[in-house]
Amino acid sequence: MKKYWIFLFAFWFAAAGAQEKKIPQGHQNTSKFRQMYDLLPTPNRYRAADGSPGPDYYQNKADYVMNIQLIDDREHPVLRGEETITYHNHSPNTLKYLWVQLDQNRRAPVNFTDLSKSDGDNIMMPPGRFVSKFSNKRYEGGFHIEYVRNAQGQDLPYSILYTMMRVDLDKPLPPGQSTEIHIKWWYNINNFKQDWARSGFEDFPDGQNEYIIAQFYPRMAVYDDVEGWQTNQFIGTGEFALPFGNFTVNITAPADFVVDGTGKLLNRAEVFTPAQYKRWLLARRTYDKPVIIVSEAEARKKIEHPSRKTKTWKFIAKNVRDFAFAGSRRFIYDAMAVKIGDKTKMAVSMYPPEGNPLWEEYSTRVVAHTLKSYSDILFDYPYHKAISVNAYRQGMEYPMICWNFGRPKPDGSYTERTKNGMISVIIHEVGHNWFPMVVNSDERQWMWMDEGLNTFVQLLTEQRWQKGFPSRGFPKDVVPFMMGDQSKMQPIMVNADNMYNRSMTAYAKPAAGLYMLREVILGHKAFDYALKTYANRWKFKHPTPADFFRSMEDASGRDLDWFWRGWFYTTDVNDIGIRKVSRFYVTDKPTQRIRNMAKRYGMKVEDFPPYISLISKDSPDYTPELEKQQDILTELHALKMYVQTHFDPEEIKDIKTPKYFYQVVFEKNGGLVMPVILRLTYEDGTTKTIKYPAEIWRFNDKEVKKLIVSDKKIVRFEIDPDNITADVNPDNNVWPRVKKLSKFSKLKKQLK
Repeated sequence: MKKYWIFLFAFWFAAAGAQEKKIPQGHQNTSKFRQMYDLLPTPNRYRAADGSPGPDYYQNKADYVMNIQLIDDREHPVLRGEETITYHNHSPNTLKYLWVQLDQNRRAPVNFTDLSKSDGDNIMMPPGRFVSKFSNKRYEGGFHIEYVRNAQGQDLPYSILYTMMRVDLDKPLPPGQSTEIHIKWWYNINNFKQDWARSGFEDFPDGQNEYIIAQFYPRMAVYDDVEGWQTNQFIGTGEFALPFGNFTVNITAPADFVVDGTGKLLNRAEVFTPAQYKRWLLARRTYDKPVIIVSEAEARKKIEHPSRKTKTWKFIAKNVRDFAFAGSRRFIYDAMAVKIGDKTKMAVSMYPPEGNPLWEEYSTRVVAHTLKSYSDILFDYPYHKAISVNAYRQGMEYPMICWNFGRPKPDGSYTERTKNGMISVIIHEVGHNWFPMVVNSDERQWMWMDEGLNTFVQLLTEQRWQKGFPSRGFPKDVVPFMMGDQSKMQPIMVNADNMYNRSMTAYAKPAAGLYMLREVILGHKAFDYALKTYANRWKFKHPTPADFFRSMEDASGRDLDWFWRGWFYTTDVNDIGIRKVSRFYVTDKPTQRIRNMAKRYGMKVEDFPPYISLISKDSPDYTPELEKQQDILTELHALKMYVQTHFDPEEIKDIKTPKYFYQVVFEKNGGLVMPVILRLTYEDGTTKTIKYPAEIWRFNDKEVKKLIVSDKKIVRFEIDPDNITADVNPDNNVWPRVKKLSKFSKLKKQLK
């Protein structure tokens, strides 16, 4: 019985021990360097694995013929139009209906934008907007569709859902075929000063309006291999997804207006005065400065004596995705020629007298500079002109024409900030001709693909304009944002209309990422080649984020999945610091580690092969004599014997022996992996920079160590000295640590 209880107790004890044994739990691959198969769509015959269009890539086309009438009125101007859309189905699918965008319906009395947003506690708006929104004098916006018909003039059924209209075809549209629809419409033009819209009219105290007109016609939605029909509502932030096509547009407006827009103006000699047309011909031959074609004096005279007659401006544009125009009797108009490759393009500006002297001095010159810079960085500007239009608080882009803010004070003076702001917005909006007007990404989905890429090229262009120009998009610019409230932060890869902070998420952060790719990760040569490859592959096509990521990797020869995953798909931050720097000393005597190895292998220490060991002061094998070494090749027996055995006397003379050995322990407290840029400062004041690739973190995401060997004493170790990796915590970037002054100490120091 006693043996039984002993056995039972032993069994229970063993079982209890087995229960307490911790069983390791498995996990999925969490490496920051894992491939992005879980995030990117699988390559196919439409979009290839190298980021280029596949053999079956297609895109549908929409051609427009429009007759537009601009009815000028001080407070209630109207735009009327008739259009014929010829839609070409290049897809492999038969289409039973077409989706058309009605962007003006964002301003309809009942609209999706107002219904889908929360009204905050602190509501404020200009007086005009308040009246138009809440009083019985409210602005009645939105399209009024008079009819939708087929080529035979028969009515087609259609359904309007806020900013989208489905047109049901009378017969299915098979692959390779085209169909024609006719739409007649009108709408009240909005005052964009009151509602901060992308287009509309600006009223001036003299009773005359300036018109910047866009999203003014029912526009075809995109149908492609990725989304099918792109039917996202136009809420306001997410801009536009549009197919390419050809446009024939006739615009009837007051006879004394200056009108220009997308495409080639066919009857310039008719709508300009003879003197103005002569100046235009001069501008086409003038490459060094703008030529004033419609002067300020001519504009002011028309303001005082407006015409009641009308003229029609006739435009034609080929292979563009959209059409926009501007018109006013208040416009001054200047232009100059720009050489791009072997072709001459025209840089043009249109601005009211309120824009002078700032606009006359800078606008067209900045347009010309932008055309040259972007053409050099990406591809030659494909269109014949680029127009910059001055508009109140505006910055918006369309093919060949854009609206830009920046005006001096009433006395004509302006600050450096006003001037730089105007230059910056002109570069940005003209630059949009490349992204997304030609490299035609889906702005409704991926705002960063046009705004972020464009902001980056804008930064390069601004620095070419003036070294040290106050550009945005440097990595240091996004650090305060990345250190902000994570509950109000989203990855770059988020839908445009769902962004808390689009200025940072869609503009600055993508630009900063591309800047780091160029400066830190790939280098100028590899990056520039890759970006140019992507732009040329996808010009006049519809790329997706995967096409961009894959093209950049394919053309640069680098696996960048770790970078795309961290910078674009997360809100992780970069915080790499120096935890510790230790001076190491060289010895050929058996260390504790060697003694342990000898014991493990059953050997005597004296029989163990000679090894050279590097040890710190913390090692039990350290002795003060190690600090007195002058030449380790002659002082250390093992090294001396090896050198004498393997080199002849002449070779020995050329061997340089380092005197200083340092181990640097890098710590990574942020979620991002990034390269480590380390600047060493020597005792004599000279410096050296070492770049370790991001892959240094692939086996340890928290800490890595590097041995630095030098023949000179190093007195300072500093990470990211030029502030180009968006490191959010510079306090741990320097060794020896720099004592950080308190606010009180800083103030006290300033008062001395």
